[in-house]
Amino acid sequence: MKGEFAAIVAACLWAVASAIYSRLGERIPALQINLIKGIVSIILFVVTILWRNEFLTNIPLLPFWLLLLSGAIGIGLGDTAFLSAMNALGARRTLLMQTLSPPITAILALIFLGENLKIIAWFGIVLTVIGVAWVVTERTTQSSDDILDESQQRTEINLRKGITLGFVAALANAIGAVFSRIALSNEDISISPLWAALLRLSAGVIVLFPWLYLQARNSRNRTTLTTPYWKSPRILAVVFFAVFCGTYLGIWLQQVAIKFTAVGIASTLLQTSPIFIIPIAIGMGERVSPRAILGVLTSLVGILVLFYLG
Repeated sequence: MKGEFAAIVAACLWAVASAIYSRLGERIPALQINLIKGIVSIILFVVTILWRNEFLTNIPLLPFWLLLLSGAIGIGLGDTAFLSAMNALGARRTLLMQTLSPPITAILALIFLGENLKIIAWFGIVLTVIGVAWVVTERTTQSSDDILDESQQRTEINLRKGITLGFVAALANAIGAVFSRIALSNEDISISPLWAALLRLSAGVIVLFPWLYLQARNSRNRTTLTTPYWKSPRILAVVFFAVFCGTYLGIWLQQVAIKFTAVGIASTLLQTSPIFIIPIAIGMGERVSPRAILGVLTSLVGILVLFYLG
């Protein structure tokens, strides 16, 4: 139950952070957002480790490199693809694409870890994914005719780009989760979720530097991190809040979930973030339809199945 609870809390925090990142994406490129949140999170994790005196014991090379590889793929590549997909598709469709991650994770775990889930657990996974998909695929109201006529071609390009990026994000997230699970599943290895998160984040940030350099080198205006948003205390405060909730606490709880429960179940619960966007939308004054409420109830049933029967 500890792992499942950690996964649900992480999903809730990611919902809050996603709502913030979708707004920040209008001002800050996805690659830079990922780098910023990674660096700030590393600082927070280091401070936490020093405060708790939780120093790293000897860890075999294979789990160590698996955690680094998990971070490079899941955080470096996956999070950047996710943030880019959000700019192309919007939050709802991007979150829909992320529902592909649990089935991919479960299949990879079955192949590489031999984690055979019960049939009822598969039913819970499917039910949860259906509920999330039902919520995030609901169309929003738009005064659309003129907009569609003027930007149909651009929309189709963005759609293809967003779908590709969304699939890459889901696949990278699944691969990263499996690598992390392999590294943490050995009972003889005593590495805390806190250190696992720090190692994954460090690897994720390291792979972003050459990527950012190549992007800046190929860009006409040589975009760097010294752009005007750094001069806005309000934007910096919002970024810090999103990082604290979504990256620092979220990834820490993600590692707890992966360590203490089957990776297929953990990945499914971690992907329920769209469910928690519903109360956020209500709080922001948006109208929530009966379809969205039905999707929430369906996913909650799936979560209950995973909790008590899986």
